[in-house]
Amino acid sequence: MYEAIKDLPAEEQIEKIARDLVSVKSVNGTDGEVNMADQVEMILRSFPYFAQNPDQVWTQPLSDDTLGRKNVFALLEGAFENKKTIIYHGHMDTVGIDDFGSLESHALDPDYLQRYFSKYTKDSDVQQDAASGDWLFGRGMLDMKSGDAVHLSNLLYYSEHRNQLKGNLLVMFNPVEENDHVGVMEATKELIRLKKERGLDYLLAINGDFNSPLYKGDPRRYVYTGSAGKLLGCFYIRGRETHVGETLSGIDPTLIASKINDALNNNMACAEQIPDEVILPPSCLFLRDKKAFYNVQTAGTTHLYFNYFLYERTPKEVLEQLKAVAQDACDDLALFLKKQYTVFAKNCGLEGPAPEWSTDVLSYEEFVSEFKAKGVPVDELTNQVMQANPNEDSRQISFKVIEALEALSGDKRPKVIVFFAPPYCPHNYLREDVAAEKRCDQILDHVLRQAEQETGEQFAKKRFFPYLADSSYLAMSETAEETAAIIGNFPVWDKMYNVPLDQIRKLNIPVLDMGVYGKRAHTWMERVYKPYSYGVLPKLIRSMTEQIFEDLDV
Repeated sequence: MYEAIKDLPAEEQIEKIARDLVSVKSVNGTDGEVNMADQVEMILRSFPYFAQNPDQVWTQPLSDDTLGRKNVFALLEGAFENKKTIIYHGHMDTVGIDDFGSLESHALDPDYLQRYFSKYTKDSDVQQDAASGDWLFGRGMLDMKSGDAVHLSNLLYYSEHRNQLKGNLLVMFNPVEENDHVGVMEATKELIRLKKERGLDYLLAINGDFNSPLYKGDPRRYVYTGSAGKLLGCFYIRGRETHVGETLSGIDPTLIASKINDALNNNMACAEQIPDEVILPPSCLFLRDKKAFYNVQTAGTTHLYFNYFLYERTPKEVLEQLKAVAQDACDDLALFLKKQYTVFAKNCGLEGPAPEWSTDVLSYEEFVSEFKAKGVPVDELTNQVMQANPNEDSRQISFKVIEALEALSGDKRPKVIVFFAPPYCPHNYLREDVAAEKRCDQILDHVLRQAEQETGEQFAKKRFFPYLADSSYLAMSETAEETAAIIGNFPVWDKMYNVPLDQIRKLNIPVLDMGVYGKRAHTWMERVYKPYSYGVLPKLIRSMTEQIFEDLDV
């Protein structure tokens, strides 16, 4: 790769690398992620510095990964021989390409897509962008192979200008970002190893993940000083089945699910209230009843889960809110059924007592505590469920564990069990009361003001990267006490899933997202804006890098 880009201007160099990376199909959950890691490693080893120092590039296989995926690292030591280190990082996987439909075979061909969209009259915005020649299309071009290309280009630049680097650069590229973030979680072990064995002192981590306009015509380029967290809030809803000829005597779990969905889904009243930040409400990602086929019996159980962003709120507060919403839904349903039954009974001339419609609401930890108190081997049962379903999704395993506990106990009472399932992303941000983080924030302000004067771009600084990112696993704001309050509510924690909480707290690296700019990530119209992404951004990242090192007076 080096021979193909060494004489190109910087912007063309980055575009060449981005095109090369996009040409490798690296859909999450496929062996394409391995091919992508091999390609990134090949590019790194082609740089003269790393050709001369081959041990400064290495890979870290993911533990027990059936696909053989791996993290890719490279360490560039500056000319000043100190341990101060800045991390550049990005992910290598993409979402799938099914959404391209008839264009699926061209999903990795920027030139074909540019020609296609320049004639696409059904969306004037994408047509204008394609016709301008300033945008590059293709799966992963925005999220986030252009960001990876910027990091590689900046690394190459500093490898040829080491006198400008008053510290070290560690770059890492991770797989498995688009769902469970396994790559970066494994990488925390390697970062701690480097910290111990080489004495690296991590000052800052810069993610190159993308930013987009927040509204039509938004002129600003966003830089984020932290990462939103995420919990997957889940509801196992057990109703009381009945024949449709006696429907009012039952408790329909789909009605409870509907009320919970109505209360939470895209409801800003359930979101955190933080002025001038991109704060998103919960959103439903799964809603199914468990009937396997048609009959005239109402559903017995319903499964439901939500994406739930964390900004300043603690995980424990989320659990309490989810339980409160479930309790309100059950109480509302009981009141509704009572009213309907009164009308029904009067119409039919019934005189007997009305049915009971109360439904218990429990956290998973509360649900299993009575089993554990009786000596029921909950952990052993969980392992049995996992072994019986080796290829099952971790979220579905969680539901199956609850079903197995119900079957073992014969507990068929109407109830809602609130729990969490993977993934869990901690949240972080630069804190005013931590001197090093406050100073980083001040330096960023200076860098952005300087860039505005030099480039004419309008920058806006936000605390929380609004999309889920690997940066969540390099620092965390949650205390050990706060996370302990929810671990017991993950049925598969420490069995098929965990988050290296202690390692993240040991690292606690300030994080920034200084990403490429584009539109429509995760859609077939995904595209990156070249003038900013390949022209302005690389210099912005270098300015931040150099001023962080300069501030230390090393």
